[in-house]
Amino acid sequence: MGSALRTRLVAGGLAAVVVTLGGCTTGSTEASESGETVTVQHAQGKTQVPVEPEKVVTFDMGTLDTMTELGVDVAGVPKETLPEYLSQYESDDYADAGTLFEPDLEAVNAADPDLIIVAGRSSDAYDSLSDIAPTVDLTLDSSEFLSSFKEQTRTLGRIFDKSDKVDNELRDLDKAISETRADAADAGTALTVLTTGGKVSAYGPGSRFGMIHDVLGMQPADENIDADTHGEAVSFEYIGKKDPDWLFVIDRDAAIDEEDGAAAREVLDNELVHNTTAWQQDQVVYLNPTRWYIVNGGLNTVTKMVSEVGSALD
Repeated sequence: MGSALRTRLVAGGLAAVVVTLGGCTTGSTEASESGETVTVQHAQGKTQVPVEPEKVVTFDMGTLDTMTELGVDVAGVPKETLPEYLSQYESDDYADAGTLFEPDLEAVNAADPDLIIVAGRSSDAYDSLSDIAPTVDLTLDSSEFLSSFKEQTRTLGRIFDKSDKVDNELRDLDKAISETRADAADAGTALTVLTTGGKVSAYGPGSRFGMIHDVLGMQPADENIDADTHGEAVSFEYIGKKDPDWLFVIDRDAAIDEEDGAAAREVLDNELVHNTTAWQQDQVVYLNPTRWYIVNGGLNTVTKMVSEVGSALD
């Protein structure tokens, strides 16, 4: 991953997605061989897109995750950003579409896509990409993560005629969430922190990592954390004062392969953190940084995010 990306990775913005067909809302879409289209209402407007498009370029890792889970191929992706579990897209069979922040417009144009998908980090490129092909912005709304995620996923299911599979996957996800919430009900308080370059930021309800509270039901150790994209910078004294029962940790340096970044375990290995209930009860959970920081969306990833928290609470 290039140094420019390492310094620029930020959270996704906010959006909700609704699919319409023929100008009115529909719960499903039947694909046809006659060039049928759907109108997708997304974060930056409405776009008419083909059902089962043959060539798709996506700049969103969550969308790529879902498409892979649904068995839908892509024509191009920003290869610099690919997590290891999606490394098959590094093949020359797929166009290198640039980076999340800076699309290679010539490469995208050469791929001749029927549909382009952006979200979060890539959303600023919406206008320039829309000049090439129909483009939709499937950015998730962190403050309404689960409903936004489901809507986005159902939208992809309708576009690619995979609604039945999406519904089955979401039912399984709901079951896993319910089981985790049951365990979380009496698990005590939780604080989520991100470490990078030796510094620590805290995230609470409504934030980019707020699903730990908003979806999975963990009681926040601090109800008043600013739900900013970059979290709220905090000290080790703060962590000690809040004394969470559970400390969930995301190592940004590990996520972006920052060679000179201090690992989260080293950052938190100090007396103030040692005195917390979380540390003393061996309830410091180091979350998978690729899932939580890089992707933070997609059927496969969100399912595993829920599983991570659920397994910790078992």
